[in-house]
Amino acid sequence: MEQERKNSRSYLVIPARWASTRLPRKLLLRETGQPLIRHTYEAARTARRPSGICVATDHEEIFRAVTDFGGRAVMTSPDCASGTDRVAEVARVMPEVEIFVNVQGDEPEIAGSSIDRAIELLEDHPQAVMSTLATPIRTRRQLEDPACVKVVIDARGRALYFSRSVIPHPRQWDDALLDASPPSFYQHVGLYAYRRDFLLQLAEMPPSPLENIEKLEQLRVLEAGHSILVGVVDEPTFGIDTPEDYRLFVEKWRSRPV
Repeated sequence: MEQERKNSRSYLVIPARWASTRLPRKLLLRETGQPLIRHTYEAARTARRPSGICVATDHEEIFRAVTDFGGRAVMTSPDCASGTDRVAEVARVMPEVEIFVNVQGDEPEIAGSSIDRAIELLEDHPQAVMSTLATPIRTRRQLEDPACVKVVIDARGRALYFSRSVIPHPRQWDDALLDASPPSFYQHVGLYAYRRDFLLQLAEMPPSPLENIEKLEQLRVLEAGHSILVGVVDEPTFGIDTPEDYRLFVEKWRSRPV
């Protein structure tokens, strides 16, 4: 494993923004005895392919929380408009890295194998500039939740569109659609891998019209004419955006086998 890490040309960045409107200070919540950002960091560290990992933050408290548990943190500009911009700031000073992975700080249950899958998509497709992940949707409640971002994928594994709406939208509903194989619906997993040159280019692109409507940054890439490879995984991961999300995570964490 250590030899594989040493030979890897990929690096993992967890952008950690201080401001959060729906759940203030969420990355420092610690009802489990550990801050949320540590849970994400430790989960991400189980990936085999990245050669290293850091948290890129805009706030001293998050920086200290990470360094206190022995993690690596870097300060980035408070003017960064998005997590992508924060990852790009790290990438600018690491020209030796070919692939950067963006794992959101509020994803404490992200699987290391999922991170590796996103990296492998770019390693296996040299012409591709960006990859992400998706997982099947099997409940109507999840399908119709605008907080659950949906993605439609073409026959070559590329994203056709991302939306908060139900896509594809059944003209006539049938519950069997939720059990279909292959799946009818996919949830987008908010993890990205980028080639360094494209990441720096992306950070300079202005927000696109579709991005502004849906509030989904990945639409900027599609609208500019680029492709996003999508790997399908069977390990759904859910970001923590609300107090209820965090409560459910804490309950699950406390009930885990010791």
